[in-house]
Amino acid sequence: MKVAVVGATGMVGEVMLKVLAERNFPVTELIPVASERSVGKKITYKEHDYSVVGLETAVSMRPDIALFSAGGETSLEWAPKFAEAGTTVVDNSSAWRMDPSKKLVVPEINANELTKDDKIIANPNCSTIQLVMALAPLHDAYKMKRVVVSTYQSVSGTGVKAVRQLENEIAGVDGEMAYPYPIGRNALPHCDVFQDNGYTKEEMKLAKEPQKILNDRTFSVSATAVRIPTAGGHSESVNVEFENDFDLADVRKLLSQTPGVVVQDNTDTNTYPMPIYAHDKDEVFVGRIRRDETQPNTLNMWIVADNLRKGAATNTIQIAEYLIENELV
Repeated sequence: MKVAVVGATGMVGEVMLKVLAERNFPVTELIPVASERSVGKKITYKEHDYSVVGLETAVSMRPDIALFSAGGETSLEWAPKFAEAGTTVVDNSSAWRMDPSKKLVVPEINANELTKDDKIIANPNCSTIQLVMALAPLHDAYKMKRVVVSTYQSVSGTGVKAVRQLENEIAGVDGEMAYPYPIGRNALPHCDVFQDNGYTKEEMKLAKEPQKILNDRTFSVSATAVRIPTAGGHSESVNVEFENDFDLADVRKLLSQTPGVVVQDNTDTNTYPMPIYAHDKDEVFVGRIRRDETQPNTLNMWIVADNLRKGAATNTIQIAEYLIENELV
């Protein structure tokens, strides 16, 4: 299996390489790909050094699978070129997510929609992935009407420049700013760029992507996305109104039986999900499960995941694993 990692020197690309190694993905030839300024740079994978190549070279090498994490513009230009060369692309940018001709996949939920003809497959937004992992089993059981979500997103979701900004602020060092304001000791209700409707792009991803993944537009999602001064891991406060009533014990049981979901929910022992515990893990953690006592059939919960792993690299690689297991590549 010839595998290209496009954006191999970036934050998510580095995690992709780590996850590929951890999961013993069947790589027979690794092709690390990055922008022209990184060509020739060495990266280490499973104790072997590889030279970074450019996109043109990578296409000509005809990899079986290309895992993309290099930004939307790169994906729009280059994913079709890889696809034309026979490569199956799994893309981590927002470029193809809402394209009606492309599948938007969380493997535990809708990988069975994939076919050999899917040459460009979209990986959802990090905040969407952890949200739908918890919502999908509950939607099947109780049918969602409306979801209100507020996110508490780490600086690693923005990238290495934002991580440096936070580190500099903690150390009291003046440096380059990724955000228009300090992030240390602060919270910015501003993830991605503002749209004409007053919502940010991140908030609109959370509104639209779950409907596509669950193939259901009968429920709605309203989101507020906030950046907080944590280094890694995204958290979400989620309020879900269902058509049908539920029993809290059944909700906990349903979530705990869902592959990839871990319930951490015991207020007697102060057990609840936190980014510090989700770090470097692939599961989605759910806790603070309780009834909304202000209206019927409504649930509150708190969802946390490592945004660079299940929210990005791991989900991408799980899609690739599914393709191989089902002989779709």
